[in-house]
Amino acid sequence: MKISVIVPAYNEAVNIPFLVEEFDKFIKKQRNYEVILVDDGSEDGMSEIAKEHKRPYLKVIRHKRNLGKTEAIISGAKAAKGDILVIFDADLQFDPHDIPELVNLIKNGADVATGWKQGHYEKKFVSNVYNFWARRLFHLRIHDMNSIKALRKGVLDVIPLRKDWHRYIVPLAKEAGFKIAEVRVILRPRKYGIPKYQRKSRILIGFFDLLAVKFQLTFNKKPLLYFGSIGLFSIALGVLVGVVSIILRFFEHGYRPLLYLVILLVVSGILFFSLALIGESIRAILDRLEKREP
Repeated sequence: MKISVIVPAYNEAVNIPFLVEEFDKFIKKQRNYEVILVDDGSEDGMSEIAKEHKRPYLKVIRHKRNLGKTEAIISGAKAAKGDILVIFDADLQFDPHDIPELVNLIKNGADVATGWKQGHYEKKFVSNVYNFWARRLFHLRIHDMNSIKALRKGVLDVIPLRKDWHRYIVPLAKEAGFKIAEVRVILRPRKYGIPKYQRKSRILIGFFDLLAVKFQLTFNKKPLLYFGSIGLFSIALGVLVGVVSIILRFFEHGYRPLLYLVILLVVSGILFFSLALIGESIRAILDRLEKREP
């Protein structure tokens, strides 16, 4: 069984010689591997340096511009010849010798195997909060979604991947019915280069992406159930408040803001119910399109 290690990279030229050196040692013991380095529009001459370190097992792909890690993984998967894909970062924070443990989980029945980082790393608190909510929202039994991964090649053909959704391969795969497994992996400190995800805005982006994935996996599947329920509840509450306001009026305790509240609740309920019907129509169209796909 051939294994393809996909290495998405952006401006990691300084790490390429050390990356190749580590895989030279690793592949001496693991000959059924190929390494696909995806240069995601780097501006530091990374592809040229990679070509200078040409190896029989190494394949280099280059994007003309920076498209993001998700697209880099997709490009690597298209070029891969292996039955099992491994997503490995170019910053050398993970150890190639942990790859066989992930691969063994796949060989033993798992469809996706993810690493559980062991070691000190920056933004640990943010990562813990992120993984905590991911476990709660997607009912996952793993500790870490954003780590080195191995997966069957067919998984990426089934799950929807948008920009930056590489972080949600695990919940997307679980929702599609694939079996998930986890193993502890070593996390090493970055020695060379600059981390790519230091901006605080990434926290906000990650939060909204988390909600977007949850929406795709729940609300988008049954829009009438979720939005229709909210709409009916809002209308019912509006009617109840209206009855209360009428009773109060009879006892000469009329309160005008209650009228505005009734209008707000009823109109909001109608809008939510309309949104649910529109969502159902869109969902029906998507289902028909999915059935037509070969």
